[in-house]
Amino acid sequence: MSATSSPHLTIPGPALDYYLSQGYYRMHQNLFTCRFLPIEGSVYTAHWLRLVLADVHDGPEQRRLRRLNARFAVTLRQFQLTQELEELYAAYLGAITFDAPPTVESFLLDGAEHNAFSTGIVEVRDGARLIAAGIFDTGARALAGIMNFYHPDYRRHSLGKYLMLLKLDHARRQHYDYYYPGYVVQGYPKFDYKLFACPAATQVFDCLTGHWLPFSREVVAGQSAVLLADWQEQDPEEPTTD
Repeated sequence: MSATSSPHLTIPGPALDYYLSQGYYRMHQNLFTCRFLPIEGSVYTAHWLRLVLADVHDGPEQRRLRRLNARFAVTLRQFQLTQELEELYAAYLGAITFDAPPTVESFLLDGAEHNAFSTGIVEVRDGARLIAAGIFDTGARALAGIMNFYHPDYRRHSLGKYLMLLKLDHARRQHYDYYYPGYVVQGYPKFDYKLFACPAATQVFDCLTGHWLPFSREVVAGQSAVLLADWQEQDPEEPTTD
């Protein structure tokens, strides 16, 4: 059970960089973007993020997390789908309270024979035991974090957030410009963990102007209000959030 990149099917690094910079992201073997997210019968707005790597610095919480997990072994390699990864993901899936794809394969490949992205993985081990894995795609000057999962036995170690820091470390060693963690959702804090690494270095994409702006709650709230008003004007029968 494996999937490796084919040079004839891999998205060129500069092309991935461009689409990430326009608010696109990976889904299976495609690139997509969205502005709205239906959750529990309501419609919320999605706001894409990136970190400017030159501005990233650890604060007290990041340093505390690094100390907490310092005894674990960390390795980086090219992504290859293995039974060990699927077993770890199955344990993770059994402990979470939100919807997620049933397997790593379905999350990344969805039946495709080849991986169209240049994909890497960071693994965290406690001795020989794989306890966490973070999968990412690389462009020419940017890294996109695709998925993180960990064994529920290690919940107190905040390994999802720790994997974000490890991906950032790798991106900075490669002298990349940006790290893309996905989106936050206005009024729905479950996605706010993506701000953990360094809020001061985080930018948010303005899909109406095509510009990246320094992240703030006020900027996101303003974008959300405009998006919802525009959408409601086009389709006034649909519900909106408060």
